[in-house]
Amino acid sequence: MVSKQRLWLLLFTFISYIAMNGCTSKENPVTADMVISGGTIYTMDQTNPVVEGVAIANKRIIYAGPAAGLEQYITENTRQVNLNGKTMTPGWVEGHGHFMGMGYNKLDLDLMDVRSYQEMVDRVKEAVDKAQPGEWIVGRGWHQSKWNMPAEEMIKGFPTNDGLNEVSPDNPVVLRHASGHALIANDKAMEIAGVLPMSTESMQNMEMEGGEIIRDELGNPTGIFNERAMGLLAKNTPENTPERQAKAFALAVQNSWENGITAFHDAGVGRETIELYRSYEAKDSLGVRLYVMVTGFEPDYVEEWFQRGPKIDTTGWLNIRSVKLNCDGALGSRGAWLLEPYTDRAGHYGHETLPMSVVKDMAEKGLKYGFQICSHAIGDRANQEILDRYEAAFVANPGAAADHRYRIEHAQHLHPEDIPRFGELGVIPAMQAIHMASDRPWAIDRLGEKRIVEGAYVWQKLLQSGARIVNGTDVPVEPINPIASFYASVARKTLEGTPEEGYEPDQRMSREEALRSYTLDAAYGAFMEDLTGSIEVGKLADFTVLDQDIMTVPESDILNINVAMTIIDGRIVYEK
Repeated sequence: MVSKQRLWLLLFTFISYIAMNGCTSKENPVTADMVISGGTIYTMDQTNPVVEGVAIANKRIIYAGPAAGLEQYITENTRQVNLNGKTMTPGWVEGHGHFMGMGYNKLDLDLMDVRSYQEMVDRVKEAVDKAQPGEWIVGRGWHQSKWNMPAEEMIKGFPTNDGLNEVSPDNPVVLRHASGHALIANDKAMEIAGVLPMSTESMQNMEMEGGEIIRDELGNPTGIFNERAMGLLAKNTPENTPERQAKAFALAVQNSWENGITAFHDAGVGRETIELYRSYEAKDSLGVRLYVMVTGFEPDYVEEWFQRGPKIDTTGWLNIRSVKLNCDGALGSRGAWLLEPYTDRAGHYGHETLPMSVVKDMAEKGLKYGFQICSHAIGDRANQEILDRYEAAFVANPGAAADHRYRIEHAQHLHPEDIPRFGELGVIPAMQAIHMASDRPWAIDRLGEKRIVEGAYVWQKLLQSGARIVNGTDVPVEPINPIASFYASVARKTLEGTPEEGYEPDQRMSREEALRSYTLDAAYGAFMEDLTGSIEVGKLADFTVLDQDIMTVPESDILNINVAMTIIDGRIVYEK
């Protein structure tokens, strides 16, 4: 069955072909709004992989080929862009991130670069000194496994909140872990939330399905809330105002442009955020193409979308046709759901944060109502359980499953027997290569060498199964920088360039595979490959321009590449 988007593209291509071959009248020649040449242009079109020039009219590509062929499209009104030796690719796609979270992270206390517990405490003290009495201090980005110096006291692998209590006795403090799957709160914040030292009231919150309050040997809360237990604190933190929303949105757009991102897969948002996006869409001011997953945390809202049907935008600006389910936690917080216990925490398997009965129900409803299901799974058990539910739904509904494109978000740690199932079932692993660079040095402590080698970040094994990998950063878990994630994809090293031979080097992506995971395959993961992802006649004019050739520079120089220009709809939105 050919999609409407595909039929439109074929018609547009046919018309463009006629125009390029001189079959239009002399009174109405095809002219370009913009032509681009003077550098290397990688198209991701296998039939025409490298071209010298591109012509654009009405936001679409009308020509991609030798530079000499541009002349027929140029008039006095055509803008001519000279790349001056730079490199152009299709617009890069953030394949899994949190758009508004990226913006809010720039408004709140940013802890992504702290390298010790004391440095985190010092940042909080600076914020408290500037705050009003009783004002909430909210931040994100700390990661105890990335600290150069561990906290003096650690309980179950986490620091305690003693330092925060000392510098902020009266201002409530809530700091989310970099992964977003745990947080640390001071005593003032816990008091407001009703989580008290050992008492009858607090006993009922000690254990909860899908979450955990970390407590010391006496039963007192240490300030760490893991997975679903975070909700006890989140419900008390201040709500966002319209002004704050607007600032966060503008910052997210600008940050995307500066990093060459032209489209963004927003991994799980609710009613309030979707209404915000629709208000910007109505004003034609989204700025970045958004592919939005409705969060499973709002089941009534998901059901509304099922009854309403997908929102498919032929201009590509705002598409809503997928649902995000959060099925386990993160490895850093030991919340990823494993088949065998954590190597560094005996008897602990992580958390099933969503009943698998819900995944089964959603997998069936997604096929019924035409929605893609995207399930967060990091641990090998979570991945296995989700694949089982997906497969059962596909078998029961073979007609509806013909082009389902169901995804598993992260797919970081897999049982070897489950790896080929991605290709066999057509399930898309939406992975973030930068997580390997950041996490691999300490991930071996969580999983042990055998599990790491056999099933962690296994990009080549997945590609060889026939799966298409969608790349990204999970911003604000990591910075949105796609160059860093591309480097991790092809080098399998930390951003400091270690180890010299790379971690499990046989699982590297080639440079072409890595670029495809950020362009054409990322577009495929959002049903957008007929509109974006490659530089072909008929597609939208979205491009990323780099100051060096990312396909040929020495590996050691990849991280020195900068985004020179970002073009969306044939309009330069950012220029360095």
